[in-house]
Formats: sequence, structure tokens, C-alpha cells
Amino acid sequence: MALNPQLFDNGMPVPFINEIFVLTRDGVEFEIDKIPGSQGGHVKAKGVLYLSNIRMVFVANKPVGSFTAFDMPMLYIHGEKFNQPIFFCNNISGLVEPVVPENENRALYSTHSFKILFKEGGCGTFVPLFFNLISSVRQYNQRTTPEVEINPLQASQTPVDEMMRHAYVDPSDPTKIFLQQPTSQSELRRRTYQLSPTERAM
Repeated sequence: MALNPQLFDNGMPVPFINEIFVLTRDGVEFEIDKIPGSQGGHVKAKGVLYLSNIRMVFVANKPVGSFTAFDMPMLYIHGEKFNQPIFFCNNISGLVEPVVPENENRALYSTHSFKILFKEGGCGTFVPLFFNLISSVRQYNQRTTPEVEINPLQASQTPVDEMMRHAYVDPSDPTKIFLQQPTSQSELRRRTYQLSPTERAM
């Protein structure tokens, strides 16, 4: 995970080199724990979810304290589960390992638990695409355990085109699938998860 990744003015995440955005889903509520500076470390916010071949990024509609967005590399997610409670909305819960900055001790960072709640409309498009994508990323990158130090950008090598061609679209699900990649400011691409000194100062 990475707290508050770089975003364009329209709220869309600044892509990495070779990153392909698969879909965007509005009307979700996102819960995450162990966020520094938040009340009890727990944050709950409503906003938009972006899914790519590298990561899942939640962008809050309104900042919650210093929290504006949360970036979860696909190769760092584990224990994911689709839940269908009787009295509450469908959700996906799971764990995500932190992206540890270079020259920092891994022991200082602990695993986050997250939950994505589908508050508006169905999830018949999002859920299968998410589980197919994460399965494909793991299979292609031969990920075995979350403790192994891996580069989250390796997921960019996963072939997602075939999966997208056969995606089922649920009419009750407000998920929007990217048929072509967004072009605004497309020359701006990130090369690494590590922020430069200039970016850290922002």
C-alpha cells in the first residue's frame, strides 16, 4: 500500500509506465486501518475505486484528515474475500502489505486490513473482474507468500487484454470499463513507487 499516491487534477491516479487501467467504480465506501494521523488509525470514506493491471486505488470524494487516496499493489494483496451479508451491502475484505520506502526497516510497517463496500448498485461486473485479475497477476508472477519482498510493478507484465475481452457486464453494476486508456496528461508516468524528495515535500 501507499498512502496518498499522486493524482491528476480530475482525481485519476497518475499511471506507472506500462500500467493499464481496467475499470473505475463509483459509489463505494472504503475502510482501512493503521493510517498514521487518523483517529485510532482507522479511516472510512466514500469515493471512487480504480483498478489496473498493477494496483487498486481508492480516491476519496472528500479528504478525511490527511487521507485523500490509498494505493494497493495487486501483488501485495492477500486474504481477499467476497462477503454477502444478509442485512448489509456486499463487500470485499482483505489484507494488503505496505510498500516500504527504500532504506527503511520493514518491521516498522504492519499489514493493513481493508474493506470495499458496494453502496450503490450491484457488483456483478467488478467482483469477477477483480478476482480474475488478481488471480492472473499471481499466476503470471508466481507469487507464493506475502512476506517475500517483490517489486509491485512486476504486475505490469500480466497479460490482461484477453481477460478484458471476455468480461461480463452486469447492467445493475455502475462499474465503468476502460475500452481505451485515458489520454489526458498521458506523457506523465511514474517509474517507481518511491517518491522523489520534491514529491515528498508536497
